[in-house]
Parts: sequence; structure tokens; C-alpha cells
Amino acid sequence: MAAPLSDGDRRKQISVRGIAGLGDVAEVRKSFNRHLHFTLVKDRNVATPRDYYFALAHTVRDHLVGRWIRTQQHYYERDPKRIYYLSLEFYMGRTLQNTMVNLGLQNACDEAIYQLGLDLEELEEIEEDAGLGNGGLGRLAACFLDSMATLGLAAYGYGIRYEFGIFNQKIVDGWQVEEADDWLRYGNPWEKARPEYMLPVHFYGRVDHTPEGVKWIDTQVVLAMPYDTPVPGYKNNTVNTMRLWSAKAPNDFNLQEFNMGDYIEAVLDRNLAENISRVLYPNDNFFEGKELRLKQEYFVVAATLQDIIRRFKSSKFGCRDPVRTCFETFPDKVAIQLNDTHPALSIPELMRILVDVEKVDWDKAWEITKRTCAYTNHTVLPEALERWPVSMFEKLLPRHLEIIYALNQMHLDRVAALYPGDIDRLRRMSVIEEGDCKRINMAHLCVIGSHAVNGVARIHSDIVKNSVFKDFYELEPEKFQNKTNGITPRRWLLLCNPGLADIIAEKIGEGFITDLSQLKKLLDFINNETFIRDVAKVKQENKLKFAAYLEEQYKVKINPSSMFDVQVKRIHEYKRQLLNCLHAITLYNRIRSNPSKSCVPRTIMIGGKAAPGYHMAKMIIKLITSVGDVINNDPYVGDKLKVIFLENYRVSLAEKVIPAADLSQQISTAGTEASGTGNMKFMVNGALTIGTMDGANVEMAEEAGEENLFIFGMRVEDVEALDRKGYNAQEYYERLPELRQAIDQISSGFFSPRDPGCFRDVVNMLMYHDRFKVFADYEAYIKCQGQVDQLFMDPREWTRKVIRNIACSGKFSSDRTITEYAQEIWGVEPSATKIPPPNLPRD
Repeated sequence: MAAPLSDGDRRKQISVRGIAGLGDVAEVRKSFNRHLHFTLVKDRNVATPRDYYFALAHTVRDHLVGRWIRTQQHYYERDPKRIYYLSLEFYMGRTLQNTMVNLGLQNACDEAIYQLGLDLEELEEIEEDAGLGNGGLGRLAACFLDSMATLGLAAYGYGIRYEFGIFNQKIVDGWQVEEADDWLRYGNPWEKARPEYMLPVHFYGRVDHTPEGVKWIDTQVVLAMPYDTPVPGYKNNTVNTMRLWSAKAPNDFNLQEFNMGDYIEAVLDRNLAENISRVLYPNDNFFEGKELRLKQEYFVVAATLQDIIRRFKSSKFGCRDPVRTCFETFPDKVAIQLNDTHPALSIPELMRILVDVEKVDWDKAWEITKRTCAYTNHTVLPEALERWPVSMFEKLLPRHLEIIYALNQMHLDRVAALYPGDIDRLRRMSVIEEGDCKRINMAHLCVIGSHAVNGVARIHSDIVKNSVFKDFYELEPEKFQNKTNGITPRRWLLLCNPGLADIIAEKIGEGFITDLSQLKKLLDFINNETFIRDVAKVKQENKLKFAAYLEEQYKVKINPSSMFDVQVKRIHEYKRQLLNCLHAITLYNRIRSNPSKSCVPRTIMIGGKAAPGYHMAKMIIKLITSVGDVINNDPYVGDKLKVIFLENYRVSLAEKVIPAADLSQQISTAGTEASGTGNMKFMVNGALTIGTMDGANVEMAEEAGEENLFIFGMRVEDVEALDRKGYNAQEYYERLPELRQAIDQISSGFFSPRDPGCFRDVVNMLMYHDRFKVFADYEAYIKCQGQVDQLFMDPREWTRKVIRNIACSGKFSSDRTITEYAQEIWGVEPSATKIPPPNLPRD
């Protein structure tokens, strides 16, 4: 966010956020005062900052509602193909500023709030992040919703309204401590409960095969209550819907079981049903096979498919009566995108509805299902793939188990016919994995039940085809696609870095906001001294602002002219925060051995949450904080080096740190990060990348030129070769003195004097069980970091590379990604047509 404006600057500022007309400002003030009046309770005359926030949120929401209703009318009248994006995670962050940006209201609100003697930024800080996601997958879903609305697609996000989102992270004595994220405690001004669309979801029970067809009976019912959140496109009056389901117990829940009159106990048992939407599972790239998680997955799928079919059957606005009864055209009107395997039950559930309820012929139903569903794969890590025990399915979803067995038999019959006698291929391709515990491979179910399967970066999609789903690719190569991820330029440039957005708009106009490829025009200004100076000045202002924030939050003094070296993402062994930590220790040892030698000052910032049950990730956080304690308090070091762990990393903190970063660390072992999207956010905000050839880094290097990133380390083929040869960490430890010194310090308790054995597990893992080969890339990484230092000492050349990176980041807009999904998977075309605003008559 930009620094607070002086009175003079505020009035003359003309920015891409839109010029505030006097009428707009007066209208916002009037509406704000009206909402504030109704917000205050009768016996309380003094408004709190939260009252002001709610009054402003409701003022902004008023501008959404008319557009929202009109958008839905527009869709019902034109009856376009609708896109349903199913995700167990939507990591939305805050909504107020994003809505103001997309409606072009930010300057009017800023001016109105200023005239009322308040500070807009302070009000924005009051809003809780909607943290209904773990990291990349959930944040991608949020960016996609923004792009689908901006591109005028009739799209809906469907997920779960978790009462508690991703935990709040506290660091206590260097250790991560989790606190529940009670994000709804003050209410959520952006959602609208829709009890009239409440739907039943069934669990347990048994299957009855009757002459009239199959019936799933004696089930337990949980109700799914929808909450709708408006999703505005950028200045096009389109407002789409994100519908999140909350679990409610029916009024008769368990009462029939309590015929002994224990009414109180029966009512208390309602929690068992309502727990389904209580909390987000806090695992990223790790599968946890708990029954509650399977219930969550079926809950969102069952409620959503009923809603989709209701909407398909009745086509006119406000109409509840079925208009369509034939499902032949279903795939022409409905596209279901499965965001990873979590909503995979959509496939057997759609089959169940078509065959058992709607009485569609089995083969016809299977054709409809496959043409409707498409699957995005997000990971190649084996521990992340969902494999549910058959016994759990048998109890919880008995009819779905029957359907999955039948689909699998059909699939295996086809494979056997094409590859006669190849038993091993049948075993590899089966949806049911045999063994001590029979399991259902949900990724295999998604592949056979979808018409399109995509990875999320080119290198990842190649690995999917050549390794993870090799057999399936050989069977149906036409199914497999790549859709490189993207980020929304509205939140990740316009909202979080208005200073940079303004100087870009001055040079090339505002078209880049909805067509990020226009940033290519900045290549004309790489040698323009004024532009070089302006870009450097914006970065320095962002750094000063973030340094002030850190000083306020962490009571630590930061040298704002130091290099801001940032790695923010979930803490995971494959993301190799340990490699970054070893570099920090190496720099420290170099300073200690020669304190008078000049060096490039660095502030190394690492942030991210560890899954609560992930022991090694929690140890990594403890190590980073312990190394920071030693370095930050060593008088020999001074402000040459600081190591800071950014507590409780989340969307709203990302919006502050990313615009301030000089160096972006994207250092996963080649072949492990599916795509990454943080890498793209840093690139468009003018940080240079140090990274491996992994995920979307490969395409970033292709777009900007490899010489304009700091690429180091093994490629995928090198990693594979090292696996074949056998990775021996000891060789590197013995050959590289600086690495040995760092490991010995960690091992001996140099960084944990009160508990010398504290990091025994970390050292043991690095030396003997490191799947991600940290030592193998250490030497190349340290050398590459030396090149980073060299360039940073030449500010003009550094900034020229920054401008080139920004200019070449246009590919990484989620608008481009969604356009490709629309045209190549969903069979729809984005529309640039603006819906008329509510104050104008409809055409």
C-alpha cells in the first residue's frame, strides 16, 4: 500500500484507482453516515473503529447488490453455459479494498472517509482475512473467481464455509503455536445467508436393489445451508457468486434414537452433524485420511450437484419449476472443474443422481459425466495423493462404493481389451488399489471420469504425462493439457502496489489491468533514466513502509537500504527453507571471520505456516528463529545481516511484504513444485527471482530470459540421475567446508545453547533421509547468491533487470489462465461486454 498522502497530494492525486467525482464522494459520505447510524446500538453513542469499518463495508456492498442481481438476471435470460469451480479451499483474504478497486470506488471512499476525519487504511486493517485455504491451491481459486467475473463468464465458486479457517500462527520461544481463527466472531458483512436454498445431504445407510431401481435408504441427513458472497469483475458491472455451504443438523436429528426421553443429549448431539463445516484441515500437500475430511468432501459435492441440477432444470430468473427434463444437453450447459481430487466424489455422485434418481441409462450417464467434469492436478508428491480406505467408503457412502466398483470394472475391461495379458498395467491403472488395506485412488477416479486433465505449469504437466499418469496418457493422450497458473493483477498489483501501478499507467496507459500482456510495452523504457529512477523510488518507498511495519510489529530495527531477501510460503521440506537457512548461517560465518570486509547488507525474511502435525516443518521454524536470535544479537554483525521470521503469514501480510521485496526465493527441488504463484506475484511487483528450474520458474525464465533471473542447481533430469546413482549427503558435507561448519554449528547447539540437542532430528534428516537433496544444491546456491550481491551493488543495472521482469510477467495473469480453461476445457468464450449498471435501463 502507498504511504499516507498529505492533504495536497490527496486532492491532486490522479491514479489508476480512478478519479473521485464530488458526487461520488458526497454519496459515499451520506451512505456511510446512514449505515453508521444503524450500526450503533441505542445505548452506545460512541462509535468504535470496528463500527466505522462495518459502516464502510455496507456502503461499498450497496454498490454491489444491484449489479449482483442484474448479473444473475442477465445469466438467466441468456442461459449461457455455466462454469462451476469446485474447491475445498478459497483463500480470499480481505474483501473491502478489493471490492473498491474492482468497482472503481477507492478514491471516492478514500476522500469521503478523509473528510469524515478517518483513515481508510486503518479501517481496512480491521477486516479479518477470510483464510479458508492453506496456500497456493486455495489462493489460486480466489484469483480464478476474480478473473472469471472480469472475463464475463457465468461462473460460480462452490466450497465450504468453515467456521474456523487456517489457524493463526503465534511464535512462542521460537516455536509455532496454533490458535483457532475465529474469523466470523464479529460477523461477515460480505455474505448473504440463503436458507431458502438449504439442501439435504445423506450419509451412512444401506443400498436396496429393487425392481424399480437402486435406492439408498436409512441414511443420516445433514442440511447444507448456503451463504453467498458477491465476486465483482473489474469495472464491468459483472458480479458473480461464491456459494459456501454450512452444515446444519435437521430438527429431528437423533431425536428418534432417544426414545428414553434424553432430549437434552439429543439436542447436544446436533454438533456431530454441524462439525462438518467447523474447521479447515490445515494440511498442504499432505493427505490425512480422516472420516470427517471425507464427510467434508462429500458434503460440498452433494449439496453443489443438487444446486447445479436445480439451476439446469429451471432456466428463467426466479423460476422454481423444472423447464428441462432431458439430460442430453447437460454438458452443453454445465462445466464442473475439480480443483484437485478433493471434490472427486462429484463423479460417482453425478452418476448416482443420473442413474438412480433421474433414471438415465448407465452408459448415457457415464458419457454425460465425463463430458461435464474436468480435473486439475496440483501435486506430484506421493504423500499428497488421496487414497481412501474402501472400508470407510463402505460405511459412509455405500452406494458410491458400488458405483466406483462398477466404473472401475468398465475401465479395466477396456484396458484389458487394448493390452491383453498385461496384468501389471491393470494393477497400476485400477481405481481400487489392492493390499492389506484396499484403497480408492481418487486421482485415478478423476482421470477416468473427466474429459480433460491438466497440470498447472508446463514442466508439471509433462511430469503428469510422463510419470504420474503415464499409463493413462498412453491410453487417452487427447485428455491431457497444461494450464499454467496465474494471479489476478487487480489484487497483486493495483491493490497492493498502487505506486508501481501508477508509474506503469503513466507510461503505457491502464489497459494492462485487464490485459497484463500489455506490460511488454515497458521494454521500451528499460534504458529510460526517469523510469529507472521512478521504479527504484517506488521500491524504496515500499521498503520504508514495510520496515516501519516490522519495527512496530516485531520491535526490530531494519536497515531499509539492505537487500530485502524474502521466502514466504508454507513450510515444507520440499520448499527447502533449510537451504535458505544454511545460506544465512554461511553469510554469518563469513562476517564473523572477517568483520571489517565490506558486504551487501541483507535482511532475510522467511514466513509461512507449518501443518500442526508436521514435526520437521515445526523444527525448521524453530531453527530459523534460533539462527535469527544469534545473528540479530551479535554486535559484530550490526545491520549487515538480519534474519526475521514473519509470524502468521497470510494474504493481508503478503500484500505488504511482496511489494517491498528485492529478492524472491523459489528454491524447491526441481520436479517437486507443481507451479507456484508467489513467484509470479514477486515478479510483477519488481523483485528478482533466485530459483531452481521448477514449476512456473521455468516459464518465467523463458519469458524474461534466463540471464534476468538467478537460476541455479539441478534440473529434473539431474535429480533423476542422482536418484539412480544414490544421493549421499555425507560426500557434500566432507567436500564443502562452509557447509560442514554450518551443519556442525546446528548439531553442536551453537544456535540452541540451552538445549544443545534441539536440532538433532533436522541434522539427522539432512545427513541420512533428505528426499529433497538440500546439500546437492548448496554449492550452486551459495555461488548464485554471490552473483545476487554483485548485481545489487549496481542499482541501475539491478533496476533494469527489474523492469525487464515486470515487462515480461504478462503471461502470468489469471485472466490468461482462465481464458485458456474457458476455450480449451469448458467450451465457452470470455466476453468483453459490460452489463449495464443498475442506474441505467437494461437493453
